[in-house]
Formats: sequence, C-alpha cells, structure tokens
Amino acid sequence: MSATPDVLAGAAPFRDAIGLTPLGDGRYAAELGLVWAVGTKAHGGVLLVLLAKAALARLDTETGIQDRTPGLEPLAIGAEFLRAPEPGPVELHTEVLKLGRTASVAAVRLIQDGRLMLSATVTAGRLPGDAPRWVDLPELPAEPPADAFDPAGDRTTPATGLAAACELRFDTATTPFAVGKQGAPVIRGWTRPLGEDPDVLFALLAGDILPPTVFNLGGGIGWAPTVQLTALLRARPAPGWLRLESRSSTVAGPWFDEDLTVIDSAGRLICQARQIALAPLPG
Repeated sequence: MSATPDVLAGAAPFRDAIGLTPLGDGRYAAELGLVWAVGTKAHGGVLLVLLAKAALARLDTETGIQDRTPGLEPLAIGAEFLRAPEPGPVELHTEVLKLGRTASVAAVRLIQDGRLMLSATVTAGRLPGDAPRWVDLPELPAEPPADAFDPAGDRTTPATGLAAACELRFDTATTPFAVGKQGAPVIRGWTRPLGEDPDVLFALLAGDILPPTVFNLGGGIGWAPTVQLTALLRARPAPGWLRLESRSSTVAGPWFDEDLTVIDSAGRLICQARQIALAPLPG
C-alpha cells in the first residue's frame, strides 16, 4: 500500500520513518518503509539517520561521566554500506566506545534477517551555536528559483519515490542528464521535509539526497550504491529550505566520489558529506 495519501493528508514522512523501539541491551528496532526508498532498496540517507539516532539514544542512557550534558547531537558519522537493506524490520545494535564531556563515541550495526547490513561509528556532543569565524561556501539562492525542477510535478496527483517523502527541487542548469544531455559532475538543489521544519537529522539525510553526479557524464543512469560515507554535522538548521551542492573530483572505472555541502536558509554550513560509490556502468 502506498504511503502517498498520508503524505498528502499532512503527515510528517521524515519523522514517521525514523522511529526506534528500545529492545534492551543497547538494541533498537526500526521499520524500513516504502516512502524513503530508491526502487526496492531503503534510501541511504534515512539509514544514516537511523544509525545516528540509535547511537545517540544509547549514549544518552549512559551516566559514566559526571555532569555530562544530556541530549547529545551528532557531530560525525562514518558508515560502511555492506549490503542494501530491503523494506521491513531491522535491528540496530549499539556499543559505547567512549564517554566524554566534549565528545562521546558509539558503534552501531544495522541487522536485517540476521545479516549485518551497515556498520557505523558515531561521534556525538553539542553543536556550536555561535557564528563561524571563517566560511567558504558555494553561492546558492536561499530558495529554489521559479525554474527549478520539481520531481513531484504540480503535486495535484500522488508523487512517487523521494518526491513523496520530502520537498525537492533541482537546479536545471546542473542537471543536464534530465533532458538527455551531458555536463560536469556537479549538481545543485534544495530540500526540506514535509510537515515539519528541518532538524540536524534531516540535514544528515540531505547529505545523500541529490541524484548521483555521474549521471551528468552520460553512459548510464541507474542505481549507484554508496560504499562508504562520512558526514560532519556543523550546526542546527534554521527553518526553511536547505540548499545543496554535490560535486565529484574523480570518476575512474566503476568508482566515483561525491562531496555534498548542505547550507541552511540562514546561510550557515550545516552538513558536509563525502562518499565513495559505484557508478552505473555504460551499457
């Protein structure tokens, strides 16, 4: 059954997709649904969020450091995508590696049907609230321009794929693949959740939400599975659109890299994500 009618009725697809149920002994249960999916596989961004959320939940249960501030936030996550989970139930197993006043670290494993699917290390602490002393960020409009491409169309009919899970806009100048042309492996866009304001976990998801940059090079459009992704969270996002820029430095054989920058509506750097992935091979 499609979740699109619930989305149109005003649900919050992001919040609804990242619920965790404690099972004891540092284990948590979650359900991978059909909204946050690419084809038949769970979307990598929502998997990152579940890994991070499980780590934060485990660390917040620990009291080994006196005066440690509760309500930890993700500072960094390094994830190995070992296998691609299917929609359905999963378990997240956590282990505390370090408790500290400034930074704490937990390891997380995502298990489905008894198989290890993803493994990650999450560093947690408190995100800074003060203005940065220096920044060097790509220039992007705070909101998508009128000619930005909306994959959901006019939203008068049920959307499918990620367009049913959040609001997305793509910069037409950097998505030539969408009209059968080629260009540089750079893609820009905008995103925000449906039914809620973006938080730091949605910013983490946004670090893996744009189409693969290699689509612009031609030769194949299809599934481009992430192999390893490291994300740094830098600040809490302000309400509104998140602006995105993703670019590749080298595409060689089946491998390509991506660096994705997430900037909030106030112009602050919110997330930096770097991954190495497998490109669809030319047919």
